[in-house]
Amino acid sequence: MSRTPVPPVTGPLAGLRVLDMSRILAGPSATQILGDLGADVVKIEKPGEGDDTRKWGPPYLTDADGADTTESSYYLSCNRNKRSLTLDFTKPAGKDVLLRLLGKADVLIENYKTGTLAKYGLGYEDLRDVYPRLVYLSLTGFGQTGPYAARAGYDFLIQGMGGIMSLTGEVAGEPMKTGVAIADLMAGTYSVIAILAALHHRDHHGRGQHIDMALLDTQVAWLSNAGQYYLTCGRPTPRYGNGHPTIVPYQTFRASDGWIILAVGNDEQFRRFCAFAGRSDLSADPRFAANKARVRNRDLIVPIVAGLIAERPSAHWLKGLEPLGVPAGPINDLKGVFDDPQVKAREMRVEMPHPLAPDPVALIGSPLKFSETKVNYRHPPPTAGQHTGEVLADWLKMPAAEVEKLRKLGAI
Repeated sequence: MSRTPVPPVTGPLAGLRVLDMSRILAGPSATQILGDLGADVVKIEKPGEGDDTRKWGPPYLTDADGADTTESSYYLSCNRNKRSLTLDFTKPAGKDVLLRLLGKADVLIENYKTGTLAKYGLGYEDLRDVYPRLVYLSLTGFGQTGPYAARAGYDFLIQGMGGIMSLTGEVAGEPMKTGVAIADLMAGTYSVIAILAALHHRDHHGRGQHIDMALLDTQVAWLSNAGQYYLTCGRPTPRYGNGHPTIVPYQTFRASDGWIILAVGNDEQFRRFCAFAGRSDLSADPRFAANKARVRNRDLIVPIVAGLIAERPSAHWLKGLEPLGVPAGPINDLKGVFDDPQVKAREMRVEMPHPLAPDPVALIGSPLKFSETKVNYRHPPPTAGQHTGEVLADWLKMPAAEVEKLRKLGAI
């Protein structure tokens, strides 16, 4: 069986085996992180269909003739460092293969609707005694309990229900979702934290466990200081567009040639800003000297600051404030992001060869920087079923004849 050479694993989770039965973004984003960290992640997909997000385009990866392939940019964003195995666990032979794989796995991640896998004898309660060391994470919209447990959950709905849209957007504008599926991505991040904690417990006490992860729970959790604002005073956190409810001036301002961010975090920074702007009198004014006063008088100070910044080009402010330790920055479009010298220096754009593309495919790099167990990039986002035979040979030592038999049965 021919195999594409891949770099050796260098990440801290080398040797960990993960079965990824998740689709869309929340689960796959979690397993991509685990894969980046060195885990052997096997993405289980339904034969003939694969992950829904493969079709979520355009744009798509293009082949040597410039034609669209089956791989969307959405799918590419969250499926690096995995191998794909197509498997139909609703067929007896497919379920048998899955159970054998579970005997080799450390972690199972699934995001089926609550109760779906239990119908096939694949729920946690069905598996816990057979595979006592398995860490089994269920990632759903609303969790395994509560009045909404049976509902399907989607990022957009969760952003609305979980409060973030009430905090996002212009003061008098409509509620606004974030520009990326942040509820999904945060649920994926919390899932990784939970899995690592459960593995630590298993390694010390010998047993895995079930993790009940919900998008709504994690959305509420990362309301953070905005949620605490409400819990502390009983009033909804006000929406300030690009402003900040408890720090002033901390927002976007229009310079003479475009927008910048001024993020004054303390009174000393405000004094430095005022001195640079030629208005030291503002930081001496009791209405503005302390942040508490500036928050109470934001309707007075913000227009003054806006008028000052509008008089000069953005370079004047960004270059002048940086050596003074006053936080200020540009508002980059995505070209600006990936052209930024700091982003380049931190290798946040990486390239990998892909079997469907003539040239290496650009991907967003991992932000995890280790001094010893470095993240590396071994597998580009796989095509559906690309590694089916390879994984069965690796994990189960399955002979090629048995693999072919399963193919004929439609189990893989």
